[in-house]
Amino acid sequence: MATNPLQKYFRQPKIYVNLPTKGMFNEPGTLVGDPENMPIYGMTGMDEILMKTPDALLKGESTVKVIESCCPSIKNGWDVNILDLDLILSAIRIATHGNTMTISHSCNECKETSDFEIELGNIITHFNQCAYDGKIVLKDLIIRLRPLSYKKWTEFQMVSFNIQRQMTQIIRMEESDEQTKLANALYEQMANLQRETLLSQIEAVEVPEGVVDQRTYIQEWIENTEQAIYDAIKNQIEKNRLAWEIPKMKVTCPDCSAENEVGIDMDQSSFFASA
Repeated sequence: MATNPLQKYFRQPKIYVNLPTKGMFNEPGTLVGDPENMPIYGMTGMDEILMKTPDALLKGESTVKVIESCCPSIKNGWDVNILDLDLILSAIRIATHGNTMTISHSCNECKETSDFEIELGNIITHFNQCAYDGKIVLKDLIIRLRPLSYKKWTEFQMVSFNIQRQMTQIIRMEESDEQTKLANALYEQMANLQRETLLSQIEAVEVPEGVVDQRTYIQEWIENTEQAIYDAIKNQIEKNRLAWEIPKMKVTCPDCSAENEVGIDMDQSSFFASA
C-alpha cells in the first residue's frame, strides 16, 4: 500500500497524561498502551464541529468521538470511567489550544467583571494527586467499588433529565389526586434511579465464603441490606467524587485587589472554544 505523501503533516501528540485510576475499563482492549503515559492529540476540524452540535453533546456522542480521535490509545470512549473524564477533556483542550484559558468572573466584593488567564496544567496536576479508594471494609464484608463508565453515567443522566422535565410539568398542574399520584410515581422512579446508580458502582462483595460478583445477588442484597451499609457505600462514592472535583482557582481582582475563587465550567460547547 502506498504511503500518503502528506503523512508527515499529520498531527502529532502534544502531551502525555497519566490516568489516575489506570483506566479501570470494563471491556478488555479498550486501552492500548501505557495508562501512565497516554498520548493526547489536538482536535481536528471535524472534532471542533462535533463539540458544537447540541444534540450529539446531550447524548454524549460528541464527547466519545472526540476522545477516540484525540486519544487513539482509547478504542471505546464510552468505556472511559467518569472520574478520568475531566482529566482527558482538559488534556485535549491543552493539546488543542494551549495551557491557558481565559475566564470571566465578577468580583465578589466590587462586582466588577474581569478576565483571568487560568493555567489548565493545574488540573492535570490535581488529578495526578488523586487516588481512587474503592474498598469498604464492614466487619466480615469487603465491598469493592468501581467508577461508572461514561456510557452508564450518560444513560443515568438522560433518565434523570426526563424525570425532572416531567416533574416540572406536574408542578404546573392544578393540585389534585391525579397530580399527587403522578408526582409519587416520579419520586419512586428517582429513588430507583439512585439505587441503580449505586448498584452499578459495586464491582464485587467479598464474604468469608468467597467473592460475589453476580449482579442479581448483589442487587438482592442491596434491596435487603441495613441502612448503615447502604449509607457507607453511598458515602464512599461521594468521597471519591469530591476528591476528583476540579478545584477552584484563586484570582485577584484588578479593581479592588480582593481575592476570589473561580471554577472552570466544563460545559464542553464553551470549554473547547479557542478563546
